[in-house]
Amino acid sequence: MTQGDPHGDAGLHGDAGLHGDAGLHGDAGLHGDAELHGEADHNHGRGQGDQERLRRWRLVLGGQGADGTGCSLSGADAAMDRTLEALYGSGGGAGHGGGGTVAGRSGGPQGAASGARSGGLGGSAPQVARWLGDIRTYFPTSVVQVMQRDAIDRLGLSALLLEPEMLEAVEADVHLVGTLLSLNKAMPETTKNTARAVVRKVVEDLEKRLATRTRATLTGALDRSTRISRPRHRDIDWDRTIRANLKNYLPAHRTVVPERLIGYGRAARGVKKDVVLCVDQSGSMAASVVYASVFGAVLASMRSLATRLVVFDTSVVDLTDELDDPVDVLFGTQLGGGTDINRALAYCQSKITRPADTVVVLISDLYEGGIREEMLGRVAAMKASGVQFVTLLALSDEGAPSYDREHAAALAALGAPAFACTPDLFPEVMAAAIERRQLPIPDMAIHQ
Repeated sequence: MTQGDPHGDAGLHGDAGLHGDAGLHGDAGLHGDAELHGEADHNHGRGQGDQERLRRWRLVLGGQGADGTGCSLSGADAAMDRTLEALYGSGGGAGHGGGGTVAGRSGGPQGAASGARSGGLGGSAPQVARWLGDIRTYFPTSVVQVMQRDAIDRLGLSALLLEPEMLEAVEADVHLVGTLLSLNKAMPETTKNTARAVVRKVVEDLEKRLATRTRATLTGALDRSTRISRPRHRDIDWDRTIRANLKNYLPAHRTVVPERLIGYGRAARGVKKDVVLCVDQSGSMAASVVYASVFGAVLASMRSLATRLVVFDTSVVDLTDELDDPVDVLFGTQLGGGTDINRALAYCQSKITRPADTVVVLISDLYEGGIREEMLGRVAAMKASGVQFVTLLALSDEGAPSYDREHAAALAALGAPAFACTPDLFPEVMAAAIERRQLPIPDMAIHQ
């Protein structure tokens, strides 16, 4: 799998179809009919199962004479085949009213010889909008989102997203938001309201999923981050109290006399910790920008935290004043361009007034275009002053990111581990940083 073509060229994502066996999870009978799970009549079930496998392979391979299945399609299957051919075929398809008459979907010799990768969606928004409606008819949401991304990447349909009717037809997700943000400056006024509505829907869904757990996790971490010597009974930290009083152990009574109690403080009304999110807004970080904006808004809603959100490419923009609305934050970013991490860290460093109570989270793939030595020097200086410094190579569900390994290793050597973090893990990472304990680095983390 390559970064340029994340799903591969082999037709339907390299496996035998969309998410295995032609796709096709269901809708229009493609999620394994009862015959695939066995029937009382074994022989009959086996024959039906063979037919189902041939049908699926026919949908995967397209309708070429060389597909070897000898299986013809009709009805809903034929219509589904046309939607697949429009995207994964080498020409013809939904945009031209055809289907099943050109090179197969697996990138066979004909397609390779011609160098063609595009399907037949055509260049008009109405045709593409109809295709988007068709794929929602035949495929589940998770597959629809993958096919939409493939259509944007393989067929160059980004420009059509500037048209309102197209935005109303798409299935919104984080990746689509990233694409819209990259088109923000080229977007006509007639489209911006629709685009904001699409982005807001995704953001609200993310907040519902992430906000409650994030607030609960960090509230507990903030309570535990403050130690007091005269705690109420329910606030006693028994582990630390016992360790602090081991010298008072009475062997005859097999007990420890707790002369000194250690407990958790309760969250005060005032600000207890400062958090700085420093986010790389280069094009490869689109999903991370979306999640960081949502988390920034959640953290800003907590009175015990003072949250600052800084985004950067070769310039630095402080979006802290927009944190009450993550949609405004997102439309304040500008995806693409170079990267100057050193300049961004210099700005963040200038805003730190309580280093011992500050957590700085750098979210970047670390491809630095600025001065490397100064960047590392700033990180070392912040850590020496008491700042908790965390480096996330990505904040997304997209798997292992591409990143600068040399810079990641250098940061790890400074005691600032660099690792990719999922949105579900992020609250635990922040809680550990606030409590100044070891970070919950995933097993697949690259640098620790």
